[in-house]
Amino acid sequence: MIDAISQALATDGCAVTVLEATEDFPQKLLAAAPDIVFNIAEGVTGRDREAQAPAILDYYGIPYTGSDAATLAVSLDKALTKRIAQSCGVSTPEFWVIDQGEQAAAAGPAALAQTPGDPIPGELSDALTFPVLVKPNAEGSSKGISEGSVATNIEQLRALIATGCARYGQDLLVERYVEGREFTVAVLGNGSEACVLEPMEIRFRAHRGDFDVYGYEVKQNFRDYVTYECPPDLAPEQVARLKRDAQQIYRVLGCRDMARVDFRLQQDETPAFIEINPLPGLAPGYSDFVILAAHNGLAYDDLIRGILRAACKRSGLL
Repeated sequence: MIDAISQALATDGCAVTVLEATEDFPQKLLAAAPDIVFNIAEGVTGRDREAQAPAILDYYGIPYTGSDAATLAVSLDKALTKRIAQSCGVSTPEFWVIDQGEQAAAAGPAALAQTPGDPIPGELSDALTFPVLVKPNAEGSSKGISEGSVATNIEQLRALIATGCARYGQDLLVERYVEGREFTVAVLGNGSEACVLEPMEIRFRAHRGDFDVYGYEVKQNFRDYVTYECPPDLAPEQVARLKRDAQQIYRVLGCRDMARVDFRLQQDETPAFIEINPLPGLAPGYSDFVILAAHNGLAYDDLIRGILRAACKRSGLL
């Protein structure tokens, strides 16, 4: 991905220097003195890790592509993002937050937030509607998510919570599993010039288990399990709703230059917001964002240059 981005920028007349965001990143950054940084840094650890490199760039006043540190930190926290989406009228599946610290300290049954979206410790509730999906609250690239992440009863839920907290060392999100069609929507640009591309449907053609979950293993081997359809077979009003909700979330979170927003259709055929990725993967021929852009007629080099130009214009460099 790094080589592909570098080549796309170099063929547009840019002088490209690759800087790895290691411990000496500030020193390397000051020595390189770039006009602008094309940010793809994932960070090191913690739920704010995607914000680490942008925060350093902000400190030194160096412009960069993509969302700022605040947006990246908030968006990686899935529960916090869902609360913000709900506040602006966007539907999202019911969810509960599992506090990893309380789980580590608890000697008895796992603690679960009693009220959807409100992490108040309590006993596991038999009022839950199964199935539910359990996933790390602050991971990207679908890490920790698979068909095995779905619980159909309270015992499975307890086991997934115990395993997830131990393995990932962070809060978990328990989310009502939406058994419906899955879509992703890309937004490019800023302000009145922001463009919402036609949605892309992820269609399962092979199954790893009883539930279709677009998780880490499926994404790693996507050609074996899914096909992509763009534009999808949807009514015009459904497409308009997907695009409107994606743009609304993009705007409210303060996203810049690019983002990818994921949805599933509920039983009533309305979209439910799953999560947003304002730092989407940009690997050619592999990343959903790139595949979606290609289906919309945007070649890889043009996509990369478009992201850079949006950032340059926003930063006053164009």
